[in-house]
Formats: sequence, structure tokens, C-alpha cells
Amino acid sequence: MVELTPIEDKFYLIDKPKTWTSFDAVRKIRNLGKFKKIGHAGTLDPLATGLLIICVGKYTKKIDYFQSLPKTYTGSFVLGKTTPSIDLETEFDEEFPIDHITQELLEEARQSLVGEIEQVPPIYSAIKQNGQRLYVQARKGLTEKDVEIKIRQASVYEFDMDSTSFPEIKFKISCSKGTYIRSIVRDFGYFLNSGAYLKELVRSQIGDYTLERAQSIEKFSAEQYEILL
Repeated sequence: MVELTPIEDKFYLIDKPKTWTSFDAVRKIRNLGKFKKIGHAGTLDPLATGLLIICVGKYTKKIDYFQSLPKTYTGSFVLGKTTPSIDLETEFDEEFPIDHITQELLEEARQSLVGEIEQVPPIYSAIKQNGQRLYVQARKGLTEKDVEIKIRQASVYEFDMDSTSFPEIKFKISCSKGTYIRSIVRDFGYFLNSGAYLKELVRSQIGDYTLERAQSIEKFSAEQYEILL
């Protein structure tokens, strides 16, 4: 059988493990597959798990295309407490009342975060500002009050929530490139005159590519690749 695609000109669907950075995953796949040119198409936070697209060879030129695709996330956040990182990477710093929160108020908060929205990225993010990653500044002790972070536009196409385990809220969010789920969680808490932190986050889909098709790093096979048709 003739190999139509050069061996390195492919991409892989990887299920990123919890606590791994996206670059940890790229480095591991580079070593396992002995790839020379490799990169990922969209950062996942260390505490998030789920779908990571890793491109090798000439497919690294398609990273912008994969990054532009809509994303779907599932997970949960908890009302009444906050952390500087808006997730469990950092310790709790404040507590807020939740007794006043009704089902109607939850629905208003959800609706306020659907459609075209503006959001301020978390200070614990990889965005570069003044030549330095924001998370580097955050780990030096700076807060969102100390750093003026530029507002960004985002599109939230779908925001389903399940509040039966209140104050933990389970969710499914479909959104555009560059949407920060932690910012949605933070702003949800703000809307309720309370606070919130992200407890769990899984990226389940990028465009038409689903987590079910992804392979674990532990069982990675260089032969289980994808190509664009």
C-alpha cells in the first residue's frame, strides 16, 4: 500500500491528563513519536483535562485553523468562594453569601453570559502583556487590580447548567476561540453578588473532533493519526 501522506504530516487527538501543561503533552508526544516539528492547537489549563489537538510536520501550519474552531467544555463550578486563579491551582481567598441566590437569579446569570460577550482574561493565563506572561506576574503576587488586562470579545453559543447539586453548578458550554471558561465562572459569581471558582473542566470537542476519538498519552500510538479530508 502506498503511503499518500508523509509520515509526519498528520495530527493527533490527545486526552490531556490533569496537572499536565499542554507543553508537557507536546513534549511527551514529540519523544514518543520521535517527531521533529510539532505543536498544539489550543492551550488547556494544567488542571483541565480533555481534547488537545497536536499537529506534526507540515500540519503545524494548520494550527491556526484548528484554533479557530468552536470548542465545547463540560465541568462544574462552586458558588460562595473564590481563588486568585479562579480554579483550584491556588488557595481560597474569600467567601461570599449564597443564601440569596434563587433559581431565577441563576437563570438570569446564565442568560447574561450567552451570545456575544466581553470578558477580562484571568490573570493566571498565558497571555503576554508588557512582554511577560500574565501568570508570571500573578505568581509574583500581582492581582487583577494591579494589572490592566485588556477586555476581549467572545461568543458563547450554548450554556447549559444543572444546579441540582447547589452550590455546585454543572455546565456544558460551547464557545468561540479565545473564550476563557474561568472568566465565565468569575463573572457568573459577580452577577450573583457572590463568588465562584472552577472545580472541574473537560474539553470535550473541537469543531467536529470529539474526546471519544482521542487517545491517552499512556497508550499513545503514532499510527492512530488524523488527516484533513
